[in-house]
Amino acid sequence: MDKRLTMDQAVELVGSGACLGLGGITLYRRPVKFVQALVRKQLKYAEPKNLTLLAFTAGLESDLLIGAGMVSRVRTCYFGLEIFGLAPMFTYHANRGEIEIVEETEASLACGLRAKLAGIGFIPGRAWLGTDLPRLRPDVKTIQDPYTGEELMAFPAISPDISIIHALRADYHGNAQIGNNKGIDEELCLASEQVIITAEEIVPELEKADLVSPFVTGVVLAPGGALPTSCHPLYPLDGAALLAYTEQVSDPASYKAFISNWLAA
Repeated sequence: MDKRLTMDQAVELVGSGACLGLGGITLYRRPVKFVQALVRKQLKYAEPKNLTLLAFTAGLESDLLIGAGMVSRVRTCYFGLEIFGLAPMFTYHANRGEIEIVEETEASLACGLRAKLAGIGFIPGRAWLGTDLPRLRPDVKTIQDPYTGEELMAFPAISPDISIIHALRADYHGNAQIGNNKGIDEELCLASEQVIITAEEIVPELEKADLVSPFVTGVVLAPGGALPTSCHPLYPLDGAALLAYTEQVSDPASYKAFISNWLAA
């Protein structure tokens, strides 16, 4: 099956209220070009909105969505721009209590996705025991191991509605290669109801793949689709562009000016 889509077709699959997973990690292989198209749609039609943003680590791509007013809830264990500083729109809106922040760690995200993959409601683990994190997440319960009597945390399953993953290359059928720094992209692909791959290159067929066709809804050609984040080994991050973002954006008014220029570029 030929699963190639245009960017406009792919963007239409993200509906208001969805749990949106974003692939990549920190400032590497983030689906920025898809986010650009999503922001353009939102500015034109005021849709989608009220998204739950799910990312192992959230960066520029996520900050752009928050600035556009599309995100009401965030699930990630880190939100920032590494050496380039804080994520300005997340910082602005989170400090004002305008975004619900679901406290997550690497363990809770991994267990939640693993539970979804196993088709069960939760995965038990020892993470968070002896910490104050359960106070911030009353939905995360403790259980008793029926065999040893040990107390464990029961991390509930996480079910993304749609995830967007940027790949080095993909084929017509939706198979994709994402390189060695995979983050949780394989898990997102398996756990999500729908998966869109944006790819630097699309070829008729791949001999090897990290993400496989049966779990992929569509594939979109997007050369330079991760910029200004990196897509090793194809291109490095654009430090000047990231600095420009942190220097120019600090509140909704400055974001609006920035996004107008960015979308016009």
